[in-house]
Amino acid sequence: MPELPEVETTRRGIEPHVIGRTIEALEVYEPRLRWPVARTLPARLAGRRIVAVGRRAKYLLIGLDAGALIVHLGMSGSLRILAADTPRLRHDQYDLRLDSGRILRFNDPRRFGSLHYTDADPGEHRLLRNLAPEPFDAAFDTEYLWRITRARRLAVKQLLMNSRLVVGVGNIYANEALFRARVRPGRQARHLTRAEAVRLVRAVRTVLTQAIRVGGTTLRDYVGADGSPGYFRQKLYVYERGGQPCRRCGAAIRHRTQQGRSSYYCPCCQR
Repeated sequence: MPELPEVETTRRGIEPHVIGRTIEALEVYEPRLRWPVARTLPARLAGRRIVAVGRRAKYLLIGLDAGALIVHLGMSGSLRILAADTPRLRHDQYDLRLDSGRILRFNDPRRFGSLHYTDADPGEHRLLRNLAPEPFDAAFDTEYLWRITRARRLAVKQLLMNSRLVVGVGNIYANEALFRARVRPGRQARHLTRAEAVRLVRAVRTVLTQAIRVGGTTLRDYVGADGSPGYFRQKLYVYERGGQPCRRCGAAIRHRTQQGRSSYYCPCCQR
């Protein structure tokens, strides 16, 4: 599933190609995404100029001269900048045709992505208004993490993946951040020490920054706006390395399932 680094990589990839461009048409090939694409949306977008490309959590925000588009990549989606005459592939769901002669094409094999329009502040949209701080926000600091963990019995990894507490730290990056912070994913959040909270905040930011720098992580479907895969998979310490030697101490990486998601950790480096 595209996570914060993949969405940020996509944002940076499409931004120089769409800013200042006018949308000539929205062509919807399959409206049945996670939520149906509104039938009125093509008419509302025709002639609108793109003025900004932002991100909130795992959502892309395409600011228009009137309103904004909210795009979610779902579990398998990708947005690519292509020549207007590029042949469609089986799972291409919609195109935004631009006055530059190029298109912004959304491909999503599982159709869990979504496309919404709002004429109000996108931050107040129902999908965004209850989201927690971003990992890079000043609000996500040691004191914040320390405070939200004090009375919580859930596993610290589940806390990191709770978008009402901190956004954008998906499964891959939660595993990797916990390894760097030397904390086991199954530890109860309330048992986190202040020193571990310091390390964990730093580790979350470091892992996400490194992933963004190399274009995110491609495990199966994800590609960036130029069609390139993400290369952070080559830098993973624990994720999908069950049974392999720890890159730090040599012990075998362990795998377990937590609430239906795979967790990986080193039994020696993480406590």
